[in-house]
Amino acid sequence: MAFSFNNTNKDAPLKSRGFTLGSSFSFPATLSQSTDTKAVESSAPISGPKLKDEELRELRNALTATQPAKGRIKKMNQSFNFTKYEPKLESQWRNVEWTEEKKTSLMKTISSYKPSCDDVSQARILLLGPVGSGKSSFISSVQSVFGGRVTNRAMVGSSSSSFTRKSFNIRAQKGKDPTGLVLCDTMGLGDGDMTGPTLHDILSVIKGHVADGHKFSPDQPVSSETPGYVKAPGLRGRIHCVVFVVDASQILQYPKGLSSTFQQLREHISDLGVHQVGLLTHVDKVSVETGKDVSQVYQSSVVKETVSKAAALLGMSTSSIVPVKNYSSELDLDTNTDVLLLSAVDLILQYADLYFQDNVHPKI
Repeated sequence: MAFSFNNTNKDAPLKSRGFTLGSSFSFPATLSQSTDTKAVESSAPISGPKLKDEELRELRNALTATQPAKGRIKKMNQSFNFTKYEPKLESQWRNVEWTEEKKTSLMKTISSYKPSCDDVSQARILLLGPVGSGKSSFISSVQSVFGGRVTNRAMVGSSSSSFTRKSFNIRAQKGKDPTGLVLCDTMGLGDGDMTGPTLHDILSVIKGHVADGHKFSPDQPVSSETPGYVKAPGLRGRIHCVVFVVDASQILQYPKGLSSTFQQLREHISDLGVHQVGLLTHVDKVSVETGKDVSQVYQSSVVKETVSKAAALLGMSTSSIVPVKNYSSELDLDTNTDVLLLSAVDLILQYADLYFQDNVHPKI
């Protein structure tokens, strides 16, 4: 830490001697845990005249005023919510065409999708993730793309006492028949304590025992005595793909127990033959360039690194994880955002098709 003064008159007041915070006085680039205002008097090297006692007190008070910023800076560094130098990769680490034609092509592919099974008309996709990870926002965003305007659907409640299972059809156009895709929303996952849906209830949903609209309660687990319980669900009532949703800006903030929860869920879901995809939301919050232009997402080294961290958290390969930006405060659709969302849906449907290929005979 260094001090400099523009006036060598020892008797002049501190400010009149050219001392100004932020100009002739320089703070360290980062406030660390070891920053100590008393070091001003004892160990900080000073160039220029010696400060008087009252001037030292004034300087110490100025430094003390900056102390609360230390905790905020540390927290921001941990959650990636800060502006930093972001090296741009020479080429995209995943090839995507950011054009209106690509958007139209993806919409057509998704709209015309049909499961390769005579007994199933729609692929049922279950979204699982912590509270606030962006599950409901993703559903709203996909519906917005096909609806031609931004809409925000009411979120599934985050109360730990009860929650309702909801399914949403994706329609190619307003008033038209639903596509072959159904997105199912649930309450946010807990981290191993008693919050969130239980493993038993989640597996009951995946197996098709739980009817849409069922209200879950922690003290009343799903059983054969539960009203509306489906004792012998057919293939059409089961979940055909599970999507784990995590917030890119919170990857380093999630409790340690959440990783164990993901691992346990994935193990049991895999035993059921259901494939899984990872959805990384809020990528615009971890990458400044992506926040400005979504088409930069696959040239962002920060996003690429965050995908790797999400893969470690979920226990999945990076090839199974896709970054997205949900619509939140926007009023108008954006082609690049739409392409990213639709690309995620397309991958999800590919994984759902793997389930049908593994479990049923294809249509002839």
